[in-house]
Amino acid sequence: MASSELPDLKLLQLFDLLYDARSVTRVAEQLGQSQPTVSIWLNRLRAHLQDPLFVRTPGGMAPTPQADALIGPCREVLESVRRLTAWEPDFDPATARRRFRICMTDASHVALLPRLLAHVRPLAPGVRLEAAGIDGNTERALASGEADLAIGYVPWLGNGFYQQQLYRQDWVCLANASHPRLRSRLGIRQYRAEGHITIAAGTGAQLLEQALARDRIERQVVLELPGFLGLGAVIRSTDLIATLPRHIGETLAQANGLAVFRCPVAVEGFAVHQHWHPRYHHDAANVWLRRTVMALFGSGAARHVE
Repeated sequence: MASSELPDLKLLQLFDLLYDARSVTRVAEQLGQSQPTVSIWLNRLRAHLQDPLFVRTPGGMAPTPQADALIGPCREVLESVRRLTAWEPDFDPATARRRFRICMTDASHVALLPRLLAHVRPLAPGVRLEAAGIDGNTERALASGEADLAIGYVPWLGNGFYQQQLYRQDWVCLANASHPRLRSRLGIRQYRAEGHITIAAGTGAQLLEQALARDRIERQVVLELPGFLGLGAVIRSTDLIATLPRHIGETLAQANGLAVFRCPVAVEGFAVHQHWHPRYHHDAANVWLRRTVMALFGSGAARHVE
């Protein structure tokens, strides 16, 4: 009875070549092996399949009925192996038609997304970017493939996910460039005395609240916003102060002509990461997206155009 195990790949290649060439000598030349070696391989294949496979005739090595029956399946296996070894997981942004869904913090929507879109559009005209918030559904979305990446300060999204640090954040304060009481610096006494805008959104907001509580600083909150949308315009038209991470702060300051001050409160810094699920670690499209994000925003590049 023939073995249920698949013969060695080199034996299948021998079978394929010999079926057409009908000559052990010619097959040995094609394989770059000696004739005795090829004969040994043929005998091994015969023993494995328990059939002569080829018999000598005046016209060369003629296949047996068993060989005729097996040549089709043999070539299917070889073709499958050829496709497998030749397959190179690749993603061509110039021709790809693909949607990428990126879960982002509110700050990243403002500070990262415009630059990412401007970079991707000319390189990948068929790619569609979709931004989503980071919430309790983010973990499931990444695991299911509904989302490709999560970008931000997401400390609870560590276990079971890949993560890559993009840049670190400290804290700054924004104010109207023509603020009537602020000049070159913002001291802690002025910080306590001025009116403030607080932002409810942002995964780093609790770090600010912890620092204020630790130093027993009670801000005079005049306005609370759910996110960073409209914050720059409000600061530009009032004498209020906002305390926020440096990257979103400098982005808003540049867009609205605002003054940036060192935060007089010692607020703990944090790192912004991109996160993805292990299922898509080797996915070519996901790899391209991650490399693009890293090239644009990684290792301090977040605040500097390459």
